[in-house]
Amino acid sequence: MDPGKKQSLHVSSVPEAREVQERLRSLVRHVPLRLDRVRLAGAADVTFLGSKDVVAACIVVFDLASKTVLEERTAVRRVRFPYVPGFLTFREGPAVLAAWGKLSRRPDVMLFDGHGAAHPRRLGIASHMGVLLDVPSVGCAKKRLVGEHGAPGLKKGDTASLTLEGETVGAVVRTRAGVKPVFVSPGHLADLPSSVSLVLSLCSRYRIPDPARRAHQLTQEIRRTGR
Repeated sequence: MDPGKKQSLHVSSVPEAREVQERLRSLVRHVPLRLDRVRLAGAADVTFLGSKDVVAACIVVFDLASKTVLEERTAVRRVRFPYVPGFLTFREGPAVLAAWGKLSRRPDVMLFDGHGAAHPRRLGIASHMGVLLDVPSVGCAKKRLVGEHGAPGLKKGDTASLTLEGETVGAVVRTRAGVKPVFVSPGHLADLPSSVSLVLSLCSRYRIPDPARRAHQLTQEIRRTGR
């Protein structure tokens, strides 16, 4: 990775972080993700330990053909940026980057438990990390961060637009009939329709995509055991 890009996670103030987000935003590309070329889907999840001054990250690599997990990597890092809504990548990103560095297989696309374009500066963790890692990325969050939306239908695959300042920045997606929807937004090298299609293709029986669910299980295990 370009040292300059890596440094984009190591800032000491909110104004500096805002400047980094504005700079990286100009590098984001929203283009259709060729799902027929996606063989390995990665998913990242993070949790905070103790007094939330330590963050643990896990990345799972999932094979779409066999529907199996091929690789699981974790990393733990001390948090060096304060909690400020809209800037959480600066707290979580270093641990995700460390877990990524341990992978022996490079995913064709990465899912993040967070947002991409559905962010005040259109640069949530999915967009930020997608640019840094130069990998197609999609945000799939359990909660809304910004924007307005209607209610999607009750069937799996039903969607509603998520808009911010008149711009469609994501979709509210029903991934399981009668279950609360998730919030999907493109990160980098993916557009909204292909992001939604990817998320739905990875949801077999649960609300969140299978690789994301496994990554969450691993971070919760670290949280319980402290390692």
